[in-house]
Amino acid sequence: MKEHNNTLDNSLTTQSKDKNFTVLNPAFDFKKFGIGINDIKTETAQLIMRANEAKENKGLFTVKTASRWIEQAKTRPIPKMLFGEFWFEGELCILFADTNLGKSILAVQICNSISRGEKIRGFKFETPKQPILYFDFELSDKQFENRYSKNFEQHYSFDNNFIRVEINPDAEIPQTQSFEEYLNESLEKSIIETGAKILIIDNLTYLKQETERAKDALPLMKHLKELKSKYGLSILALAHTPKRDLSKPITRNDLQGSKMLINFCDCSFAIGESSTDKNIRYLKQIKSRNTEIIFDSENVCVCQIEKPENFLMFEFLNFGTEREHLKQPTDKDKETLIEKVNELKQKGRSLREIGAELGISHMKVSRILKDCNGL
Repeated sequence: MKEHNNTLDNSLTTQSKDKNFTVLNPAFDFKKFGIGINDIKTETAQLIMRANEAKENKGLFTVKTASRWIEQAKTRPIPKMLFGEFWFEGELCILFADTNLGKSILAVQICNSISRGEKIRGFKFETPKQPILYFDFELSDKQFENRYSKNFEQHYSFDNNFIRVEINPDAEIPQTQSFEEYLNESLEKSIIETGAKILIIDNLTYLKQETERAKDALPLMKHLKELKSKYGLSILALAHTPKRDLSKPITRNDLQGSKMLINFCDCSFAIGESSTDKNIRYLKQIKSRNTEIIFDSENVCVCQIEKPENFLMFEFLNFGTEREHLKQPTDKDKETLIEKVNELKQKGRSLREIGAELGISHMKVSRILKDCNGL
C-alpha cells in the first residue's frame, strides 16, 4: 500500500503540506511531441480571440471597443494608390460619365498601368505590377485592336498581366439560371482561376440590366461588395449618366441609380466634358473614404484624349476649376429649352420625365412652366 502511494505521488499528484489542495502533474509528455510553451500560449490566445469574436457578433452588428477596432485595423496593410487619390486598394469604386466621354479609354489606361507597375503621368501609383482582369462588355476584339494600333498595324504590346475578358457569344446558359446569374457565376470563376485581385468592369449595365431604380441597384452593389470581401478585391466599375445639363457641375445625382450606387461604393469619380475643346476632359472626385476630397470643383484634373503612336489615352495637362469647362447658356439656348419643355408638356409628359430627357431637374421644369404661364 505504501509503495502504491509513493508511485501515485511521483506520477500523478503532489500534496501540499500547508494548503488543502492537490496539484496534478500531467502524465502527457509535451516535449516528446514537440509542443512548447509558445505553442500553448498561441493556442490559448486563439481560443480567447474566437471567444471574444463570438461575443462581439450581435446579429447584424459587430460590437467592439474603439481600442479593439484600432488593434484589428493595425494588422491590415495600409491601402495603396491604384490611380492617384481616385482609387485605392481594397475599394469598390465607381467611375461614371456620359456616353462617348472616354470611360473605356481611361479604364484600359489604368489596366495597362497596373499590369506594368508604371504610373500614369500626373497621377500617383503605389503598387507593384500584378494581374488585372478587365471585363470588356463594350468593344469587340476588332474595335479594341483599332484603338491600340496604327491602322491595324504596329500594335501596342500589352503586358501579360493585363487579362481582357468579353462575353462568349457561343456560350450556352444553363436552363436553371438566368443570364445575370450565369454572368455573375462566370465572373467569380474568372477571379478564382486567374488569381487576380484587381477588377475593372466595363460597364455595370451588363451585370444588371436596370440600375436606375434603387431596388435594382441594391442587389448589384451587394453582390460586388460580397465578391470584394470574399476574395480581397479592388474593383473599379464603370457606369453611365443619363443626359445632363452641361452648364451645371457634376454631382452624385448625375449617376444612374445614384443614391443606392453611391451609398454602397467606397469611392467614386466622374469624367466631365469641357465646353472649351471637344478633346478636353476633366476628372472630379465625387466620394472618397481613404482620403479627403482633393479633386473637387475648385481643383479638377484636366486631360486631353490623345493617340500618340498606337495607344489611345488620357494625357494629363494641368489642374483647374470646373466652372472653366462648363457650358455658358446663351439666350438662344434658354429659348430652345423653354420650347422643348412646353412641347414635351403638351405631349403629356410628367415633370420628371421632361427633366430626365432634357438633362435638367424636375424643379427647373416646374419653374419654366410657371414662368411661361405667368404664375
